Amino acid sequence: MKTEVMSVLLAAWWGLVGGLALLIGALLGLLGRSSLRTIGLVMGFGSGVLISAVAFDLTLESFQDAGHWPTVAGLACGALTFFAGDWWIDAKGGNRRKSPTQQTNSNAGGGMALVLGALLDGIPESAAIGASLLGGSSVSVAMVAAVFLSNIPESMSATTGLKQAGRSTRYVLGLWSAVCIVSAAAAAFGYLLLGSASPGVVGFVQSFAAGAIITMLGDTMVPEATEHAGKLVGLMIVAGFTVAFMLSHL
Repeated sequence: MKTEVMSVLLAAWWGLVGGLALLIGALLGLLGRSSLRTIGLVMGFGSGVLISAVAFDLTLESFQDAGHWPTVAGLACGALTFFAGDWWIDAKGGNRRKSPTQQTNSNAGGGMALVLGALLDGIPESAAIGASLLGGSSVSVAMVAAVFLSNIPESMSATTGLKQAGRSTRYVLGLWSAVCIVSAAAAAFGYLLLGSASPGVVGFVQSFAAGAIITMLGDTMVPEATEHAGKLVGLMIVAGFTVAFMLSHL
């Protein structure tokens, strides 16, 4: 029992580490502003890391645990779920939420839609961090790094929208702290709920998270990274993929 509690706390800790990038991005958005090109390159590198983590730490493990059809079904369900949630959030003003030049509605609704978008993006990632600890495995360094790198530019842009809505620094940091805590909770529940599940269920959930993350990459991160940093983003994606691949096989 003690070991189980420690494992849940460990999952929450790593989910918190990934979520802390949201606070870092919020501080950068409040105190200063990096160049669009730099942010685009970071997004490109983070996209490459996420692609590697999704391929080797989620989809491959899902296939090994559950086989073909649960993996395919999970990918499809994750993609469709993210697509539906993303469509709704876009309609509320959260489109281009990862872009540092997004011009969301300058009201609380637009800013809150960006935060809801961060939750939509972050919950599958955090749950995947927790799932990577199943079976006594070490946490996926590639997955934590991918979540961390993708969260910074996202919270920077959302903070811009909240500032335009006239929200105070205290409000903005409090809001992102709450999202950070949700990320930790999602990682803990990802581990706790799947700890006693069958390999088929675990595999389905892993591929569900993979499908959601892949859809997020194609819909937001890669297009907006390319918009701000140009063709060099392609090389950064490969660099991120390579680094994550090496980390996951050390």
